[in-house]
Formats: sequence, structure tokens, C-alpha cells
Amino acid sequence: MRISVPATVLLVAALVSSGCTRSAQSAEEDHAGHDDSAAPSAAASSAAVADTTLPASGDEAMARLAASPRHAEWAMVPMENGDSTRVWVVYPERREKAPVVVVIHEIFGLSPWIRAVADQLAAEGFVAVAPDLLTRFDVPGSPDNPDASAARAAIRNVSMDDMNRQVSAVARWAMALPAALPQYGVVGFCWGGGASFSHAVFNAPNLKAAVVYYGTSPETSQLSRVQVPVLGLYGGNDARVGATIPPADSAMKAMGKTYEHHEYAGAGHGFLRQQDGQNGANLTATRQAWPATIAWFKRYLQ
Repeated sequence: MRISVPATVLLVAALVSSGCTRSAQSAEEDHAGHDDSAAPSAAASSAAVADTTLPASGDEAMARLAASPRHAEWAMVPMENGDSTRVWVVYPERREKAPVVVVIHEIFGLSPWIRAVADQLAAEGFVAVAPDLLTRFDVPGSPDNPDASAARAAIRNVSMDDMNRQVSAVARWAMALPAALPQYGVVGFCWGGGASFSHAVFNAPNLKAAVVYYGTSPETSQLSRVQVPVLGLYGGNDARVGATIPPADSAMKAMGKTYEHHEYAGAGHGFLRQQDGQNGANLTATRQAWPATIAWFKRYLQ
């Protein structure tokens, strides 16, 4: 991957070395049974690695990032309250301006896997930007690979209001890039999946679509504020998250809003990262969910 290192990366290093809401317990529960580690042991993992039309699985993220031909860089995005959010932005290889997709990370922070997902979105023709919503916290680990346990602890302090503030600012920054069109979508995973649905409730200007990967749905009382189409992608073996789907579906339908959801039989929570899990069901789910994601964004982001 061609990575430019502007002056902003020096500021990033300094920051890292120095240091509707949901509860802290809710953040932990969003990853019940979901490990950030990768254990490549099955043939399914090899099959996933071979298919570069899909995002990398967790264990292949670093290698896929290193092999990517796309231009990517770090940047710092100023917030209205005077602080900043660090972002990883990847540009598509195309001549025309492209829509923006903001990638909301899991409770593990802005990991190499999330950056690899952003790279795959850029491969599909989007300007992909992944914000580090834990920028202001002193999370140990290297700037591009935070310590997962520390990130889990820090994310308890990130409310949905704060998440929406950061995502909105990052989206405005990204849409102002010379390569970008003035519209964006959001996609998130686990904690970030719930955050993506919450951002649809937030209804920021120029937001056109949201995709939710195995994240809990907002309270039905909040759904009247949703003005964009929402796609939900869930593991069939994820009962806790699955229990929040029917109320959201009923409420969205009653209000005439677009909420399309798919539950993949046998797949578990976190299936896109853990593609070698659940005896092949996670990879099967990935092969269906990722094309659905791209089709959703291509349909609603023009």
C-alpha cells in the first residue's frame, strides 16, 4: 500500500504518546462471544484469503493492507470543541469524484482489520474514512494497532452523542476532499454497528445510507428520526442482537421507513472479522453480506 506520511502524522504520534447514550455494560455486551484475536485454523480461512473481492479476515488484515495498491494516509480532523479525531482515509483508484463511506470501528478501536475494511470499500470505488473515536484517550499500543483490552475499557466513555459529533465532523471533512462527492454513508461493526444505526437516528446533513453489522437497534421511540435507508446484517446465532431486530423492523415499517435486514443461518456475532468460524457459516455469511453492503451504497450513494 502506498502510504503518504504528511506532517499530520507527527501530530498523531504526539497525541497517542500523551495522552441517545448507551451504558458501559452495553459496550461490553456488544462483543459477547466475539474475540478480537484471529485463529486461522480452518480451510474456510484460506478460502477467504484467496478471495480479494471480500474484506480480509482478522488474521489477514495486515498482509492485505501491505499489498494494497491504493493510496492511504493518516490525518487529524478538528472538532468543534477544540479537540481532534485521528482518521485513516483510503482513496479509490478512479478519475471521477467518489461518495464517502465512514467506517465505525468495534470496541477494539481503529484496528488493522477496520483499516482493511476501509481499504476494501475504496477498492469498490468509495472514499473510505475510518475515524479513531478513541483519539483523546491514552490507549496503549502502536498508533495503527491499539491494545484491544485498553480500547474496550476506553470505549465505555464514548457516548452515542459523542460518537455522532465525531462522525459528523469527520464526514464533513471527508466530503470536502477534492476527490469526494458531498454525500456519505456509514457502516459499523458490533459496537460500531449500533453506532451506525444511532447515526441514522441522528440524521446528519448529507447522510444518505447506513449499514449495520451485528449491532443492536436503537429504542423504537427514536426511530421516527431516521430519514435514510438502513441495511442490517446479522448472524443467525446471535440471539442477544437478534432480539432487537423485530421491534425495529415493525416500527420502521409502520412509519414507512426503509429497513432491510438479513440474518445468516449458523453465522455468529462478528462473522465478517472471524470468517473461519462457525464451521464455514461465517464465510458463507460474509460472501452474501459484503456484496449486499456494496450494492446498498451504490444504490443510495450516487
